[in-house]
Amino acid sequence: MSHAKTSYVCLPCRASYKQPYAGSWVRRCPRCGRELTHVGSAFAVPARRDTEGWRVLSVLLHAGVRFHKSCCGGPGYRPRTLREVRERLAYARRTGEPYGRALTRPEVP
Repeated sequence: MSHAKTSYVCLPCRASYKQPYAGSWVRRCPRCGRELTHVGSAFAVPARRDTEGWRVLSVLLHAGVRFHKSCCGGPGYRPRTLREVRERLAYARRTGEPYGRALTRPEVP
């Protein structure tokens, strides 16, 4: 029985690859040779031309947010626009909440 595949991305190339998860083994981008970032099995890749989508993804990944499946289905809420990201980052700065937690809030109080 084969293992399920998970997603890896290269932010500079705006490319996503589905590969079996291999723990701490380093994966390299076939285009540029940089290290790929493990994003999880519930990841939906933005189109390569979707500049805003890739900027949002970059902010999420740098804040430590990933797209792993939970027991109830998907990874939970993730912002899709830069406006949503800005709102949540402003909330985090205002309240002192960690960026990763603020970015996964469905609503900002």
